[in-house]
Amino acid sequence: MTTLPISAQTLPILDLSLLDGSADDAARFRDELRRATHEVGFFYLVGHSVPAELIERAFDTARAFFALPEEQKLAIENVTSPHFRGYTRMGGEQTLGQTDWREQIDIGAERPAVPLTEGVERYWSLEGPNLWPAELPALREVSEEWMARLDVVGTRLLRAWAEALGAPADTFDEAFAHPSPHMKIARYPGVTAEQPAQGVGAHKDLGVLTLLYVEEGRGGLQVEKDGEWIDAPPIDGAFVVNIGELLEIATDGYLKATKHRVISPAEGIERISIPYFHGPALDATIPTIELPAELAAEAPGVDVDPSNPLHPVFGRNWLKSRIRAHRNVVEAQYPDWL
Repeated sequence: MTTLPISAQTLPILDLSLLDGSADDAARFRDELRRATHEVGFFYLVGHSVPAELIERAFDTARAFFALPEEQKLAIENVTSPHFRGYTRMGGEQTLGQTDWREQIDIGAERPAVPLTEGVERYWSLEGPNLWPAELPALREVSEEWMARLDVVGTRLLRAWAEALGAPADTFDEAFAHPSPHMKIARYPGVTAEQPAQGVGAHKDLGVLTLLYVEEGRGGLQVEKDGEWIDAPPIDGAFVVNIGELLEIATDGYLKATKHRVISPAEGIERISIPYFHGPALDATIPTIELPAELAAEAPGVDVDPSNPLHPVFGRNWLKSRIRAHRNVVEAQYPDWL
């Protein structure tokens, strides 16, 4: 597929299958990947090998979940999970103190809980079992397959980034030896509003890499470009990919974590999306890359927000985000943290 030029009207389209082609094809993909995430921080990804059947099944299952009776969804509400997993009711999450208007379920790797004994970092609270609706066993099956497929895609992208920046392909492998994958399945209902309503407020992703799939025909995602908001409508069969703040840290700002937001759909329309966050081990520190001189000259440094300090350890950043977004979970599970 031809890569579209980066402009104020569109995001570039990258074809991951180029990595399976000739040496020139692979080099072209790495160069396009480097440019897209240096200049914009967002792109569409095709050629990813995630089956269309899985995508269709995931969205069918998502619709079935949100159609469950309210009491069945609330039976797995996130306030009952010490791991910030499960169902978030409409208006139950915040971005920068403002309410996001969506309902969702948060799902991570299915692992035993880590006892928070003395000396254990609080971020280990994020590891543990999920909450699954008993009435919809298909949700677990499709979610685990989704995360497994996208783990492969995320690993390929990180290896390509490393090489594109003059580093060994395995630069990030150790940090992801015990990864922390996370996904949301989110539903944005239509609203009546004179001004754009906040589905999700403007923010940068705090981790390493996000792969988002949005239901076809449903806009709402906007990306900040040169101080303005540009639309990033879904393209059939394509993931929207963006980097998080830790990849910006790893490259001294050469790769760019970009603000984005979601505008609520109009009344009578709903929007379903599935973001996947490709995270390293909770106790991992993302490695820094010594850039070639010509790239280092274009690295502006990390964009620091004094009100939102970044931690080099992934788990500390992730827990900070969970606490800010889900204060009700903290109140229910960890009141001594407040």
